[in-house]
Parts: sequence; C-alpha cells; structure tokens
Amino acid sequence: MPADGTHIHAIANQKGGVAKTTTAVNLATALAAAGRRTLMVDLDPQGNASTGLGIAPERRRTGAWDLMLAGASLGDAVIPTGLSGFDLVPSTPRLFGAELELADVPRRETRLHDALGGAQKHYDYVLFDCPPSLGLLTVNAFTAAQRVLVPLQAEFLALEGLVLLRQTVEAVRTALNPSLSYAGILLTMSDRRNRLSAEVEADVRGHTEFGRLVYDTVIPRNVRVSEAPSHGKPVIVYDMKASGSQAYIRFAGEFLRREEGVP
Repeated sequence: MPADGTHIHAIANQKGGVAKTTTAVNLATALAAAGRRTLMVDLDPQGNASTGLGIAPERRRTGAWDLMLAGASLGDAVIPTGLSGFDLVPSTPRLFGAELELADVPRRETRLHDALGGAQKHYDYVLFDCPPSLGLLTVNAFTAAQRVLVPLQAEFLALEGLVLLRQTVEAVRTALNPSLSYAGILLTMSDRRNRLSAEVEADVRGHTEFGRLVYDTVIPRNVRVSEAPSHGKPVIVYDMKASGSQAYIRFAGEFLRREEGVP
C-alpha cells in the first residue's frame, strides 16, 4: 500500500457476461456512498460502465485512450458521474484500436500506471473496469493496480477460467508489478435453485488455492440488476431494496473490511 493510502484495484475476468462491469459500477457507487473518494477507469472498449452510469456519448470527449496514447492529463479525462464522491474516466470509441496502437509504443505495459500518477492525491479508491480479455489493456490495469478483484459466475468451467487469469497475473507480477496480489473472488449471477450453481460454489470455496479468496457474499441473479444499466444507474441507486442491490451493499461492506479492517 502506498504511503498516501490509495487503494488501486483491477476488476477483471477474461470471460464476458460474468457481471464484471455491474460489480465495478456498484462497488464504486457503494464506496463513494461510504465516504471514500472513488475513481473508476472504464478500460472496456464497449463502454458499458460509462453507459451504465448514464454518461452520454457526447460527454466522453476524453477518456482512457487519451490517457494512455495521447498524453492527456488525468484532469482532462475525469468527469463527474453525478453521484457524490464518484468520478469516471470514460471509455471512448478510439479504445477499440488501443490494443494494436499500444503494441508499438514505448513502455506499452505501463502507460496507464504512468498516466495515473496524480490519482493518489485525490482518491481513496481507483477501480479499473477491464475488458473481457487478457490483452494489453488488462495488462496495463494489472501493472497499475495493487490488487485484482475477480467476479466469477457460478457456472461450469469457472475454475478453468481462473487458472488462465492466474497465469496472466503471475506473468505481470514476475515482469512488471511484483506487489500485485488478489483482493478476492466474488461469486456472481448465482441461482440457489440451480444445483449447478451450488456445486460450482462448493468447488470454488473448496479449492486449495482459490478457496481462501472467495468472499462470503454471493450476488444472485436478479432482474433489477439487469434492468439498471438501461436506465443509466447502478442497481443500488435504481432499486436499493432489490435482492441484487442488497447483495452488492453487503459485498461492499465485506470488501471494506478486507481492505481497511473496518468493523
């Protein structure tokens, strides 16, 4: 942990459709609501986090691509989300070409790290919403982060995906960021009525390497969670009483206990 106390996390899973962006948006919202100054960087070219926060395309003039490839300052790229204490570096369409463009620039794996030097002065938490891949955008996030948070859908082959992600984390740790560690694994989109969900949860929790990382909180399948992005709101703002909202609020409390030791 740096002396200034800023917590920097990459939220990643190379598989799409595991509630990665939903987790990033709702965790950031909950952290801000708990009084932590929070910045989220939308590194997914699809821009789902930006859209899910109600950020119209015309407001996304400068974003993560500009930070990494155009020399933009953090102050130029940050926009307020409208939620107190929660700022965003949005995704822009140019991010679709970033993987190819990064391949030919100096220090290609550390561009995000270098661009975020001022974040520690202004934020308690910085969260990277990574794309559903293990390319250079995700490697940049892992190089800039202290810890990796893994949303994991309770489905067949979940553990196999974790092994692949672990390989990337280990490669970054060895070559670029020796202090990188795991924040934990959050089970998402669980249906307790489904026998497979229960079996996958038991397998992950019982795994000799990953089991100790799994959060107690499990995020259930919930229609309100699915609806919220189309309204440009985190689900904990859209419908705080929904089961998915309550689960994300519990998760945020558990996350803070792990990160800060708060009661």
